[in-house]
Amino acid sequence: MKVIVDFCITPLNMGTSLTPYIAECQLIIADMGLSHQLHAYGTNIEGEWEPVMEAVKRCHARLHEMGVPRLSTQLKIGTRSDKEQTMADKAEHVQAFIAKQSQ
Repeated sequence: MKVIVDFCITPLNMGTSLTPYIAECQLIIADMGLSHQLHAYGTNIEGEWEPVMEAVKRCHARLHEMGVPRLSTQLKIGTRSDKEQTMADKAEHVQAFIAKQSQ
């Protein structure tokens, strides 16, 4: 089953800059060959259910290995059974709608 998730992992009590931890997760996701896009408050990931959930698990495991004792993660999960749709498709659909409205 194809899935698009919005993934936000937050190391707790690790100071004000979380950049090293977020960067580590970006590398994990990329190394798994998953399509993803970093944004200001998380990462969108798309792919088959199992690899995407495995990426989330690997991020948790790696950050704990890096010394983070506590993590909080938010996931928004979207699936469709009527058609395949990518992250790019979703964004392009909205951008086309906006362009049409402004004509």
